Amino acid sequence: MTKRKTAVRTLCFCAVFAALTCVATLISIPLPVGYFNLGDTIVIAGAWCLGLPGIASAAIGSALADVFLGAAIYAPATAVIKGLMALIAFLLCQSLSKFPRHTEVLLRAAVALLCEVIMVGGYLLYDAFAIGYGMGALASIGGNALQGLAGIIGSVVIFSAIEDIPSVRKLLQRK
Repeated sequence: MTKRKTAVRTLCFCAVFAALTCVATLISIPLPVGYFNLGDTIVIAGAWCLGLPGIASAAIGSALADVFLGAAIYAPATAVIKGLMALIAFLLCQSLSKFPRHTEVLLRAAVALLCEVIMVGGYLLYDAFAIGYGMGALASIGGNALQGLAGIIGSVVIFSAIEDIPSVRKLLQRK
């Protein structure tokens, strides 16, 4: 495949993952502090599929969802937090294909756990310092942790389901 076709394919997959991230985030359940959604499942799985371009799809899709949900004050923090999650997911999972399949799944779950810790901590810091909630920001930990648990399980399940699709396999082999 030519470089141009590969670049177009990657761009298309980035757009698809950004849109999926946005939609998965928009389908949300309001909580007393914030809301619960499945956007993290796509953020992490997208980073595993796309590699570095997955950072852009994670940041853009998640930040757009915040704007659409009327929480634009969170959009800059969301772009940074979700982009960092995607970067960590990609960097730590680059070499997992060298491990046996059953070990790879456990290692992906551990990497997703680290990504979700970054998410919970990132929003805690943003709420406490940038928005000025102070100690009240602690109230968001429960909802974010629940969302993180769904993100861990969902990202591993989604990636396991799509990694053998031929066009996704081409993306994975390119990395």
